[in-house]
Amino acid sequence: MASCKLWHCPSFSPLRSLSPSCHTSQKQLLQSPRCGIRSTHQVNLSISCHGDAENGRNGAVAQREDHDEEEEDGKRGIKSSVGGVHFGRREAFAGFVVAGMLVGSPGRAGAYTQVEVGTYLPPAEDNTQYVQFKASTKDTPALRAGNVQPYEFILPPTWKQVRIANILSGNYCQPKCAEPWVEVKFENPKQGTVQVVASPMVRLTNKLNATIEEIGNPEKLIAALGPFVTGNSYDPDEVLETSVQHRGNQTYYTYQLQTPFARTGTHNLAIATAKGSVVLLCVVSANDSQWASSEPLLKEILNSFTA
Repeated sequence: MASCKLWHCPSFSPLRSLSPSCHTSQKQLLQSPRCGIRSTHQVNLSISCHGDAENGRNGAVAQREDHDEEEEDGKRGIKSSVGGVHFGRREAFAGFVVAGMLVGSPGRAGAYTQVEVGTYLPPAEDNTQYVQFKASTKDTPALRAGNVQPYEFILPPTWKQVRIANILSGNYCQPKCAEPWVEVKFENPKQGTVQVVASPMVRLTNKLNATIEEIGNPEKLIAALGPFVTGNSYDPDEVLETSVQHRGNQTYYTYQLQTPFARTGTHNLAIATAKGSVVLLCVVSANDSQWASSEPLLKEILNSFTA
């Protein structure tokens, strides 16, 4: 049976045939009563056509990718398919934020650089066994947009920075992102992971520039941001300990969670504070073996976080 396969060029020119015997245009395919639309969406379009039985069957499949979204996301477009159902960037974002791309399994994310932070970050003032990370405008899109104020914490010198996917960094929506985004992330496969998540204040309260106390008590805040600690779901029974710390004019809520089903790891520490138009959430995660060997170190990292 004769068949033709169609393709389209990146500049959105009409569909062209790879087979000289096939000249059916996309418009004709759509209007033909013999064409059955298999799947349509803003990102992907798949069409199959069937000719007369006596003349053989010509199959055509066309797929169109939304290049505007690829350019908008820094040429890192998304094209996903599960069970034959296609979904686009907006649907993918909602799933990715609370799934593996946001806070994937400790030690599994690709390293942003193979250089250990101890080779370029200065020693911490209070403990020279660590180095000091101070976020600046060159580090994240939100800081460049003025949507987040600088923050800092200490790190073991052997840790490495992890690249944040463009769609999760808030790069495409600054300065008016409606959902939380990941600011920075560091890891060591033998010790654990630390990352900073920023949540827009409007997602948590109607009051502009609210303090963390005005947003709610520690239980209310972790109920809203818990999925960004675990990477999937939040269960209040998994919270082992909460506390409130006052440092100068800033108030911090701290949490220790035992999360056997979390994507981030079986042990999670978190500290949150409100600053300007966002709530900053620093999450330190570890699996059982990492926790057993590095619990004091991980707590040092968490307690050093300041905004």
